[in-house]
Amino acid sequence: MDFGTEFQGRKVVITGAAGIMGRALAEHFVQAGAEVCSTDLSTQGLSGFAVAADLMTDVGNDALLNAVATRWGAPDVVVNNAAIYPSSFLLDMDVSDWDQIMALNLRAPFVLMRGFAHQMIRAGQGGAFINISSGAARKMRRTAVTYCMSKSALDRMTKGFALELAEYGIRVNCLEPGFAAGSSVSALSQEHIDRVMAAIPLGTETAPEDIGQAALFLASSAAKNITGTSLAVDGGNSAGSMDVYQPKKSAL
Repeated sequence: MDFGTEFQGRKVVITGAAGIMGRALAEHFVQAGAEVCSTDLSTQGLSGFAVAADLMTDVGNDALLNAVATRWGAPDVVVNNAAIYPSSFLLDMDVSDWDQIMALNLRAPFVLMRGFAHQMIRAGQGGAFINISSGAARKMRRTAVTYCMSKSALDRMTKGFALELAEYGIRVNCLEPGFAAGSSVSALSQEHIDRVMAAIPLGTETAPEDIGQAALFLASSAAKNITGTSLAVDGGNSAGSMDVYQPKKSAL
């Protein structure tokens, strides 16, 4: 999708920018002409306007908010991408692990949306928030229940902010990536990958460029009448499963 010069000079904040998805998001906005503030625990591997911030802490969130305010006054687009996905049964989970998941996956987006929204409102310029959610917001997964809960809550919070910020011309949406076999956090067996892929209607993984293009769309004027919704970019996985329990019938 060609957005022309629409993103020239627009100011975009992307959290979790050191990961596979975060880098792809940053690259797409830069290629479209935007100025990007990339943030992660470390600035290693980040280019341009980069901020090191631990978003599990108030100090880290304040550091990012203050850095953007000092440099830009206010952003035009904020992509809340930073998240963690630890694997643990609820019966085995430490309370500290629960707190960390909720701190990064839910509390940080709240603090940042509240803070950046105030900046946008003071600037009188409108804006857009994109919260990176997951199909886990729709369906519980064993050993990832807390992650699922955090994404379900993020979806509801997105709708709440969309309602409250609409009068200021600020749109808030979720973007839900689908299955991707590559992970810097956990390795997946080929058997697991094959089983998951066979159940996806389009039979496709979600590539980083798929999410990059979708984020550009949600941040663009093409989506000017879209707020408070979730866009699933998952090959139809959220619509249902292709698992069958009988031989395929003919089309007619």
